[in-house]
Amino acid sequence: MVCPPKKPAVGKGLSVSSRSKAPEQVAADFRRFVAVVHRKLPKTRIVFVAVKPSISRWKLVEKMRQANDLSGKATEKDDRLTLIDIDQPMLGDDGKPRAELFLNDGLHLNAADYKLWSDLVRPTLK
Repeated sequence: MVCPPKKPAVGKGLSVSSRSKAPEQVAADFRRFVAVVHRKLPKTRIVFVAVKPSISRWKLVEKMRQANDLSGKATEKDDRLTLIDIDQPMLGDDGKPRAELFLNDGLHLNAADYKLWSDLVRPTLK
């Protein structure tokens, strides 16, 4: 028995790194995830939290943005899909990731960033 979710499913952006997936593969994985969910639960809304920028992976920002753009195209064609742009809200006035949102490793998020994410995601879950 399949129980539909009470709230939309949330698919987080997959990691884009030099040793992992190409932007096209991230977008393909997202489309595959959507297809699997909608095959069994066709009315389910899916919220895609875009791949986040980070200090430690800043050299990969263009790959990350390309993955977000490619995945975002799918959300434009289906009103059951929503893309949350986490990129711009995490950037400072200099256009780079805000250090106060990360742990010392420059990759993992701290409480301030999780609050930011919560503020961005929460409205889509109503």
